[in-house]
Amino acid sequence: MVEAYFRWTLYALPWLPVFGGVLPVMGTTGSRPVPVTLAVVAGGLNVVHGVLAVPLLNRSLNRYLKLGATPRGLLLASGVLTLASEAALIALIAVQGLGHRDDVATVLIAIGASLTTYFMAQCLVVSKRRFLTGVAAATAGMILLFGVFTGSWPGSVAMACLLLFAGLWSLVIARPTGWLLGVVRKLDAARSTEARLAVAEERLRFGRDLHDVMGRNLAVIALKSELAVQLARRERPEAVEQMVEVQRIAQESQREVREVVRGYRKADLQAELAGARSILRAAGVDCRIDGEDETRLPPEVESALGWVVREGTTNILRHAAEARHCALRTLIDPHRSVLVMTMENDGVTPQPDTARAGSLPGSGLKGLRERLHPLGGTLTSGPVLQSSYRLTVELPLGAAAGKDRGSGVGGGPVSEEASWVRGGVAGE
Repeated sequence: MVEAYFRWTLYALPWLPVFGGVLPVMGTTGSRPVPVTLAVVAGGLNVVHGVLAVPLLNRSLNRYLKLGATPRGLLLASGVLTLASEAALIALIAVQGLGHRDDVATVLIAIGASLTTYFMAQCLVVSKRRFLTGVAAATAGMILLFGVFTGSWPGSVAMACLLLFAGLWSLVIARPTGWLLGVVRKLDAARSTEARLAVAEERLRFGRDLHDVMGRNLAVIALKSELAVQLARRERPEAVEQMVEVQRIAQESQREVREVVRGYRKADLQAELAGARSILRAAGVDCRIDGEDETRLPPEVESALGWVVREGTTNILRHAAEARHCALRTLIDPHRSVLVMTMENDGVTPQPDTARAGSLPGSGLKGLRERLHPLGGTLTSGPVLQSSYRLTVELPLGAAAGKDRGSGVGGGPVSEEASWVRGGVAGE
């Protein structure tokens, strides 16, 4: 709608010189046939030029906006019409003479007005420097041509001033219109890009949350189902309890998926720590958690760390079948002013270099990095020592404001824990 308004406003502007500058010439001819004929020819040529202005300016605007090629044919036709109209008006001055100043002034205004349509199109398809250079050359040529043809050098100077004014007026009208249309188009493109990015971001959020929610729960369901099968084969009554637990986890997964779809889900750090301890112990992994007591963290930090615990637990269940020990520590390193969470487990089977090089990175750790990035946090992971794997998360104290800066999160000695963490990070 805005683009149509600007375009049709520009298409209508050439008619202002036609009605206001060229057609009034007919009132200066009297009843003599030759001046009347020349005035009618000039007026008719400008009317045709005004009709031609619609496709001419339309394609010139498209050329300015880089939506099409230069309309060379239309520009040539416009130039021919302009030259023919100029010749008729100059001949009219020569036929009528310079006796009546008002009549001469009217014809001079018509000569300048008949140039505007061509100038408006020309300034859209060439650079400003080339257009102004062309107008200056035409002005100089007009002074010489008009002065030699009429013998009136003051009149030639006046004509040159009108030509220069017509060129500058056309430039000021046409090019800002093209520039505004370009801005409008860029705004529309930016709005469309923003909408596509919002959709893509929501898809990434949904995929990340769905992976984080369902990954651990499905791993636990598979583990407990396998345990229930073994107990059932031995006719042990504990198989019923395991299947009841499977049913509970499945129902909880349904609720969490609904919350992911709504976009409201937040991971609770304390709940994730308790769940990790329970699940890992059920899988036969001795889980030791240090530093979770007396923790005071902002909600967004707790949520991010909760997702870290969940993803780390899922990775242990999936990729460390021989794991027997797991240590999770949360503390503050005062030397670097960061909160550090580490999760280390054994039972990792070394992979050959060829297999490692051909494997693709999982989406879980990538999702964690995306969650930590807005908080200024970093995540590193990799094997340490023999058959051990460590996941380390660091968050600046500014993101974890509200904690006791003078002690570890768990209330334990800081210096010993901090040095342990620093050694672990260096090991990676």
